[in-house]
Amino acid sequence: MLYCKVDLHIHSTFSDGTDTPAVILERLREGGFTHFSLSDHDTLKGCAEMARLLATGDPAFIRGAEFSCEDERGKYHVLAYGYDPAAPSMTALVDASHGYRVDRVKRRLDLLKQACGFSLTEAEREALFALNNPGKPHIAEYMIKYGYAATIGEAFDNYLNKYECGGDHVKPEDAIIAIKEAGGIPVLAHAPLGSGNQRLAAEEVEARLKRFIPCGLRGLEGFYSKYTSEMQSEMLSLADKYDLFVTAGSDYHGTHKTVSLGETHLEMTESYPGGLLAFLQEVEKRKVIAAK
Repeated sequence: MLYCKVDLHIHSTFSDGTDTPAVILERLREGGFTHFSLSDHDTLKGCAEMARLLATGDPAFIRGAEFSCEDERGKYHVLAYGYDPAAPSMTALVDASHGYRVDRVKRRLDLLKQACGFSLTEAEREALFALNNPGKPHIAEYMIKYGYAATIGEAFDNYLNKYECGGDHVKPEDAIIAIKEAGGIPVLAHAPLGSGNQRLAAEEVEARLKRFIPCGLRGLEGFYSKYTSEMQSEMLSLADKYDLFVTAGSDYHGTHKTVSLGETHLEMTESYPGGLLAFLQEVEKRKVIAAK
């Protein structure tokens, strides 16, 4: 495998992205990508739609998903790749994670009403909860509408990340085990950034790996849009130390984030690391959905 252009961490309108699977696929075609994965939060529906859209010559598509996890030690995001979408463990994981997500959105709306008077009409609440996976970006859009913020980022900084709403989450070990039982590859997402807005030292990430590898963790997101060169080097070193697969993802959300499709910083390394090539070879061997 001499050349690859990948993005293995993409979100669509089936979770909290602004691009439909069809739009994403067209952009990937135009960009000359060789491999990609749709990794919507807590749902497999976007992947089912993407599979229906594939045509001859399209980039290799890897089924993905991302699960928000939390325990008494912290927050984590776990990516799932190449799973059987009909496996009982996977459907149970999706159902649990989605249920917790909806509960947290309700809690957050109640908290925002109490903290700053922000509220939605009954029709807006019905529209919000009719979405496949309602989340903070959707609330942020309403906050812009009602003048609480000028941008998505401002809504997050001033409100959505400021107030903790509580609520239950899937435990990271449970997510990893469920993905493994579904024949998938569990990968720890943006590990040095925790749930996305932290900064964990390499030693802290390594401690997490030591906990999760015995449960079945197989990979680490080695390339990511928000990594510094230092973070990237640390993650690649840890992946090599523990013989883990390496993935590369942008965490693209369309206009909900200032991240471009394919923005993985893969170009910051002189050659493709063995862990990334091993991951692509593994999913090509058993779980890539071939283009029609």
